[in-house]
Amino acid sequence: MHWQTSRFAIDLSAPKVMGIVNVTPDSFSDGGTHTSRDAALRHCERLLKEGADILDIGGESTRPGAFELPVEEELVRVLPIVRHAVTLGVPVSVDTYKPQVMQAVLDLGADIINDVWALRWRADAESPSGMDVVRQHSNCGVCLMHMHRNPQTMQAAPMEGDVVQQVLLFLEQSAQALRGLGIEKARICIDPGIGFGKTVQQNFALLGQQAALAPLGYALMAGWSRKSSLAAVTGRSLASVATLDIRDRLVPSVTAALLAVQNGAHVVRVHDVKEMVQALKVLEAMRQHS
Repeated sequence: MHWQTSRFAIDLSAPKVMGIVNVTPDSFSDGGTHTSRDAALRHCERLLKEGADILDIGGESTRPGAFELPVEEELVRVLPIVRHAVTLGVPVSVDTYKPQVMQAVLDLGADIINDVWALRWRADAESPSGMDVVRQHSNCGVCLMHMHRNPQTMQAAPMEGDVVQQVLLFLEQSAQALRGLGIEKARICIDPGIGFGKTVQQNFALLGQQAALAPLGYALMAGWSRKSSLAAVTGRSLASVATLDIRDRLVPSVTAALLAVQNGAHVVRVHDVKEMVQALKVLEAMRQHS
């Protein structure tokens, strides 16, 4: 399987590591760390040295309770980083749901649009949607994620019922809507949206039953890195993001991502690239002798 993007056909015969580059002051685990242009550029280059296959750049936090960022501010944060990242020789993804930002980064040469809203968001009924932007682009890749409700309300009222079947149906319908616009299947990746409007139990149901998404036939991304569900099952307090020690979530994050790969994920989106690459090498060594 390949994931077709603007400049690259990404070979998914082996799992790929997507390194997270947050240029936000308020992301839940690394907000404010890479907000300056130079710090963000250095972080891109560090992630590549550690073995990242793809860079994922985001200018707006979508953590639970986050509020919408003005388009102009997101562009100020993201465009300088994208402009440099596209010169580094790897696929560049941009984590955004705003069509104006999508268009701007694609014009700079970005390869992938990674959208928590699955291209559904629009400023108003008269404005273009993300689907309009992607449809007009000849070859960009797109990742469609499942999110219940929106960042302001998703954890206040999480999903109910059979989460796996609901997520599967949503992703199937979202991808089919793109296919109906002429978007090739190879350009589409799906993401079950761990932590986006799900309870701890529902998140782990999605991990344990992740193979149910395989028959859809799309590239599959897993985003477990530093999620609060990992803290919940390892005994760490969830009382305050301010008390978060990312070291407490390193091993659980890598473990969950590795399990996702074993259950069919093609791409893992992570903060801790070096450790993830090492874990995948161990998995590959085992597979070669099994």
